[in-house]
Amino acid sequence: MIAGPRSNPVFSPGRIFALVLRYWYLLKSSVPRMIELAYWPTVNMLLWGFMTQFLATQTSYIANAFGILLSGVLLWEILFRSQLGVSICFFEEIWSRNLGHLFVSPLRPYEMIAALGTMSLLRTVIGVLPCMVLATFLFGWQAGALGFSFGLFLALLLIMGWAIGFAICGLIMRYGQGMESLAWGLVFALTPLSGVYYPISVLPPWLQPVAYALPTAHVFEGMRSILSHQVVRWDHLAWAAGLDLVYIALGTFMFLYCFRQARRRGLLLNQGE
Repeated sequence: MIAGPRSNPVFSPGRIFALVLRYWYLLKSSVPRMIELAYWPTVNMLLWGFMTQFLATQTSYIANAFGILLSGVLLWEILFRSQLGVSICFFEEIWSRNLGHLFVSPLRPYEMIAALGTMSLLRTVIGVLPCMVLATFLFGWQAGALGFSFGLFLALLLIMGWAIGFAICGLIMRYGQGMESLAWGLVFALTPLSGVYYPISVLPPWLQPVAYALPTAHVFEGMRSILSHQVVRWDHLAWAAGLDLVYIALGTFMFLYCFRQARRRGLLLNQGE
């Protein structure tokens, strides 16, 4: 017979300690969880630290800050939602234990990549378009201020999001669901390096080449150039496009390579909640 909840009402520090010990063992046995504890505070510190440093030295920036910051937020959502769209669709197959069944069918991995990219586009449009409409009516934000470059910025960020999403899905196939946290946090690690809210010149000199190795840095530098100086920086657009090709190739390769490794090791059928 199972005792009811009131059978032992005495407060027991020992039971509390045992439960805390259980949670501690779970935490320390997972490297991703340990890293995640320091990850978010560090990213936020870097982002707002660089932002504060920039605002302290650029009083002229305040006049255009509203439009630049709002445009940065909206464009960043494109990157985040496109990456998350790929990851969530893939996670749904894992959570329902359907991944192995999919690949028993004639489905090819590159066909899944195409389907994930298409669904990511649809989810991004559904998620971000209402946000942009509200920003227009509530705050007077105008996509037309960026001209025809706005469409290019969207496409460049969308492709970068796909690249990150494909790589994350590949890592999850190969190393399991312990990698799921990458879907929620990896993109935000790029925020301080992408210059979403401040120029790349604010970063330390040794860090600027790392930032310019990301297409996102070129996109947001190009955005600021248009909004602040009404100048289209074709060099930034060209660099962003070239880097996007590199990253989407790497992301696709990672997905296909990890898929082959997971299939060889029999991991596809073991994925699930």
